[in-house]
Amino acid sequence: MRMRTRKDIPNEVLLPEIGHLLDEGKEVIITAKGNSMLPFIRSDRDKVRLVKRVEVKRGDIVLAKTLTDSFVLHRVIDSEGDILKLMGDGNIRGTEKCRREDVLGTVAAIIGPAGGEKIPGNGRCWMMLKPFRRYILGIYRRLLFIR
Repeated sequence: MRMRTRKDIPNEVLLPEIGHLLDEGKEVIITAKGNSMLPFIRSDRDKVRLVKRVEVKRGDIVLAKTLTDSFVLHRVIDSEGDILKLMGDGNIRGTEKCRREDVLGTVAAIIGPAGGEKIPGNGRCWMMLKPFRRYILGIYRRLLFIR
């Protein structure tokens, strides 16, 4: 029996390599880290299938390098020319910005622990609930014991 081993690689090393694979037209599956995309993507439980898309639009979930040189997997909430404004679904405030050219890939599917795939929506309803996110996420985290 062959054992699967897990190796964590720093984002600064892994994510640029993922960008190269996506630029070659390959799909890449990564495990989500962090709670910034709750309740739709859960850390260390869900995976995302990334693809390279020519056009990125409002509502897409993207893996991008921000203007502050960090990497995020967040939703596009607005754009102005070449600059995209990003925000995690699990965030109640705070945004990031990136250049369109710094989008490594777009989430084509969210893969749950059982292997089932969900195509992400555009987040329009969730965005409208922004004033209430604090309460919704608070209840969600307490019910699921997420910190």
